[in-house]
Amino acid sequence: HQDNLLFLWSITVSIFGIGGLLGSSGSRYLTVKYGKKKCLLCNNLLMIVAASIMGCSKIAQSFEMILIGRFMCGVSLCVPLQHQYVGEISPKKLRGFANSTSSFFWSLGKAVGQISGQRELLGSQSLWPMLMASCGLPALIQLVTLPFFPESPPYLLMHKGDQEGCKKAIRQLWGEGHHQAEIDDIMKEKATMKNTKILSVLELMKEQAFRWQLYIIVILTATVQLCGINAV
Repeated sequence: HQDNLLFLWSITVSIFGIGGLLGSSGSRYLTVKYGKKKCLLCNNLLMIVAASIMGCSKIAQSFEMILIGRFMCGVSLCVPLQHQYVGEISPKKLRGFANSTSSFFWSLGKAVGQISGQRELLGSQSLWPMLMASCGLPALIQLVTLPFFPESPPYLLMHKGDQEGCKKAIRQLWGEGHHQAEIDDIMKEKATMKNTKILSVLELMKEQAFRWQLYIIVILTATVQLCGINAV
């Protein structure tokens, strides 16, 4: 029935955001416990599995597989790790540039996906499973290359207390040289965090001092979604 089809399409689109909500909610606990590199590797595995499930949905004649794959993609993509890891492994003079590239490539990826989804390219009746599975390609590339990179130096020093591991990671990333100033900066940040209370989402919503900042962020985020940019 047409109403059921509309409902299924709506769920297929929105379940990505539900997965993203779960992924971003648990990101702080996971990154502190396991580190950003390990979490990124797990994210890549999750994305490859999701891509495989969606790519096989037509052969299996199962729309449920698309729902499951979209949910897993949301969990994987919306854990905010990529820009954190890139920012932490970058030298100070390149950190701002490195952080801004995450947003650039996010937008570029969306544009490439929308162009590839045209009927003349991969959006045809025969090729759309390939389009659904294409999100696994960048995940596979990162899964193969990321093991050659070290763990984030701030994570090693601040959460693991591994000063030697931190120095080794810095030398591997930035080359040989005197990096004591960067290590001192990380130690200062660690000392600051010890005296700073980390608020949960519920505590943040109850905190009067942050009420107007929270209103502004919510309104800005909501209006970006409602301004028609997705339709454009």
